[in-house]
Amino acid sequence: MLRTPAHAPASLRKSDNGRVKSFRRELWFEVPGRRAFLNITRDVEDCLRESAIQEGLVLVNAMHITASVFINDDEPGLHADYEKWLERLAPHEPVSQYRHNRTGEDNADAHMKRQVDGTRSGGRRHRRQARLRTVEQIFYGEFDGGRKKRALIKIVGE
Repeated sequence: MLRTPAHAPASLRKSDNGRVKSFRRELWFEVPGRRAFLNITRDVEDCLRESAIQEGLVLVNAMHITASVFINDDEPGLHADYEKWLERLAPHEPVSQYRHNRTGEDNADAHMKRQVDGTRSGGRRHRRQARLRTVEQIFYGEFDGGRKKRALIKIVGE
């Protein structure tokens, strides 16, 4: 899996009341295959540190309608089971089974997989630490790879 290291520049703003701050960064990915689950936990943690926000909320959002963001265990067997389960729910082939694919695309299954998987994940930040349990990791799920895609990290707090 190819992952582009380039991040869009971060922005940090303070509100007029001098307390609430917001931080924004885009992560860019290029998955050469059709599907992948990329662990982005470290990227989110880096943003939390850079933001200097002590307490607040973190939003991680897939910015494409054929991708998702979710929290789960980083265990290869679980990922294989998850991919197999999603493929049973919305098989890629035959592509002719989907009306959407009559538009010239072949990604109707990716739209459906994303619908099941979710588009965003949120969390709390408390005293410079993300509030995830030990086994919980944040993932970017790609269901229609082959071109550059992005996820948004937004942190708001004080």
